[in-house]
Amino acid sequence: MTLDATTIETLKGVSTATLTTILLKKGLRNVWIRGAMPIREGQPRLVGRAFTLRFVPAREDLATPASWGSPISTRAAIEAMPEGCIAVADAMGITDAGIFGDILCNRMVQRKVAALITDGVVRDAAGVLGTGLPVWSRGIAAPPSVAGLTFVGWQEPIACGGVAVFPDDVIVVDDDGAVLIPAAFLDEVLAEAPEQERMEAWIMTEVDRGVELPGLYPMNAETKARYEAWKASQGL
Repeated sequence: MTLDATTIETLKGVSTATLTTILLKKGLRNVWIRGAMPIREGQPRLVGRAFTLRFVPAREDLATPASWGSPISTRAAIEAMPEGCIAVADAMGITDAGIFGDILCNRMVQRKVAALITDGVVRDAAGVLGTGLPVWSRGIAAPPSVAGLTFVGWQEPIACGGVAVFPDDVIVVDDDGAVLIPAAFLDEVLAEAPEQERMEAWIMTEVDRGVELPGLYPMNAETKARYEAWKASQGL
């Protein structure tokens, strides 16, 4: 199920830092995918449904170049990716086997996949960058995936960067990394996130004015009243 344009635009206006705060208040502490960081500066904040991919440790009879032509392969998985999804690959944090290279990333671009997120690494650095596919990973390695990993399936629950990711959970990713919004919490987050961003922006203006932090962040009753008065003056 794809996300509607309003949902995407709303979440594009909310930082991953803000999202982790909102989810923390709901009891969800483990939503930031460890190790998945942008491979280039200036990648935009992106939003999409998770399309999951799962690797397990390499086994000699399975992790071979011949496996790339198997019905269960990264190639087949890419052909199943819907437009606008964010591919999330569980590579178990392995950093000496690149899960995707330039050809696979180029095909993802052709299929209008929004981004690739992994707790592992990619290969063919110059080529991957040249495709324009936004990638968040632990870095780059020359060896292919079968040097350390066996690909076993897609669109099933995975553990990526220590986070449980289910197909169709929502991923928001920016310079601070990738944050998961469980599908069941999406409506609540959409209702609260813009207000959280607005409030924090107002607090920043107060800091710029020299207001002291105690009572400001977090707000006491007096500060909340000033904030509500400001919102009313802005017609919010």
